[in-house]
Parts: sequence; structure tokens; C-alpha cells
Amino acid sequence: MDVLGSGHEQVVFCADPESGLRAVIAIYSTALGPALGGTRFYPYASEADAVTDALALSKAMAYKNSLAGLDLGGGKGVIIGDPKVHKTEALLRAYGRFVESLGGRYLTACDVGTYNADLDVVARETRFAHGRSLAHGGCGDSSVLTAFGVFQGMRAAAQHRWGSPSLAGRTVAVAGVGKVGSWLVDSLVEDGASVVVTDVDAAAVERVVAKHPGVRSVAGTAELVRTPHDVYAPCALGGALDDETVAVLPAEVVCGGANNQLAHEGTAQLLLDRGILYAPDYLVNAGGVIQVEDERHGFSFARAEAKATSILDVALRVFAAADAAGVSPAVAADRLAEERIHAVGRLATIRLPRPG
Repeated sequence: MDVLGSGHEQVVFCADPESGLRAVIAIYSTALGPALGGTRFYPYASEADAVTDALALSKAMAYKNSLAGLDLGGGKGVIIGDPKVHKTEALLRAYGRFVESLGGRYLTACDVGTYNADLDVVARETRFAHGRSLAHGGCGDSSVLTAFGVFQGMRAAAQHRWGSPSLAGRTVAVAGVGKVGSWLVDSLVEDGASVVVTDVDAAAVERVVAKHPGVRSVAGTAELVRTPHDVYAPCALGGALDDETVAVLPAEVVCGGANNQLAHEGTAQLLLDRGILYAPDYLVNAGGVIQVEDERHGFSFARAEAKATSILDVALRVFAAADAAGVSPAVAADRLAEERIHAVGRLATIRLPRPG
């Protein structure tokens, strides 16, 4: 693993043996502003796996924040451990002190394994913890607008593929009905889509089916990807779109909330070759960071939701650019994100007079 050659500005290893904290904070870019990205609490098999995830996720966050039109760079924190076993007040506060030590270069928030209440604890040690609970002046659960953004991206994909921004009469297969996936199911059912779901957590599936009796469930992802459907929505962990999955997908559209869905760099081309329209994950799942960013200005859900609505228009731009250039939407999205990082980021070279 070539960490120093990865293109990242900074990678920080954080350890506090007494609390059990072992964490990595990766900052990919601060060209547009402080590096915003959530903290993932996950039982990685090795430190190398944790570093690899932090590097990939932080780069994706830089592109996500750029494409969302935010004045923010990209970063990510990962804590090694099982959150159900190892998460304690002392560990979270130790982590908060490491975040504070970066002086605002990195802004943290929720991710897999961390919740608003956890960020309330982290915030006792740092000014740079966002996504806090409403009771502590934060924006609350960002999965609401994450799912909203995914739904907007799916509407854009429907418009581009079928000529109408509606999922009515379409079958959507949702892999993962946790925080984001369950909210997405709500929107899909309301829009008139048929929905089939799966999740490793049987209780999560039961909650969704109890709320929406018309939703069908299958035993696992292997069965889900072979079930007839029009749209595939990966909403669990990354790497969902591997070669085997892409080869059997009946979907015409892939659009979901999971980060880093493509198993490798060639996956986007495989989807394109099969005629499957891929909505880049970091584009469509940007609703959460839009919500968290709004917290910095005194949170307004209505204002954040209005900003997240723009994901539909950006997705349509990406699809059109991809068609015009004959490339995958993943490549087109990367290009648009990189263009903004360069064009806006370079403005910092125009020196301004110092106050006073």
C-alpha cells in the first residue's frame, strides 16, 4: 500500500491504548475548504484494511462535496472495532481530541457505526464534530436527506432512461434497509414503485415489511440481484457491484445510497458495456453531507432539503456529459468534480489582505 503516493494531503494514525482507540483520519483535499467526512466505526480485519477504506472514502468525499457545490474538501475517519462492544464515552472523547488537534482541517460527522448521540460525545472534546442531535443544536439524522438525494438521483436516472422522472410502475430492488435504505423505501412506495428488499439484519426487513405490507423480501443479495427488477439500489456497505453481480443484474439502472459501490475501477465500464445506467454513488448520496454542512450555518431542514433537490439536476448533467463524451457516468462525474476542485480551489492563490 503506497499511502504517500495516494494523492492525499494528510493521513493521521490515532491511538489511545487505555480507552482502546485505534483510528485513522485521512484528508484527501482541502482545496475547496475543510475536509468533511463522517467517522466509520467498523471491525476491520486488519489495520491495512482500515487505512485502505479511509483512503478510498476520503477521496470519494472530496468528489462528493465538490459535485454537491459545497465549499468543503474531503476526509474520512475510521475507528477499528466493533461498535457494539468497543464503543465507550472515553474512546469517543479520545477520538474527539485527535479531531480537535487537526485545528479544523477535518470536520467529522456520522457514518456506519456512529450516530448523532455519539457525535454529541465527540463534540465535548472538539469544535469540529457535526451531525449532532437536535437536542444539542445539531441537524439530527442525516440519513433522511441522504435517502432523499438518492431518490432524486433515481428520478433523474428514470428521466434519462425512460423519459419520465417517476418510478411508478417500476420494480426497485433495495439491498440494505437500514438508516438510508428504509427511508428510500418510503419514497419509492409513495411514488408508486414496486419494491423488493433484503438485509443481513432480519429485524430491519421485518420493520420495513410491517410498515409497507406490499414490499417483498428475499433471503439475501445473491437472490435479490437475480430477481427481476428495473432499478438496483445498493444501500449497505461498499463493493456491492463486483463482476459477478454486474454480469447477472437484470436492472437497467443502478442507483443506491452505499459508498464506494464499484468493486474496482473497471466496474463502471462493465456496467456501460451491459447498457446499465449507473448513477455515481457519491453524487446521489450527497444529501447527508448537504444536511450536515447546513448545520454549520444554523440548521434549517427546509433549506437543506432545497439544496438536496439540486441532485436531480446535477445527475442529469452528468448523464448528458457521459453520453456526449461516450464514457461512463462515473468518469463524467469525476471530471466535473475535478474541474470544480481546480477552478474554485485555485482562487485561494489570490492573496487577500490580512485583517487588521
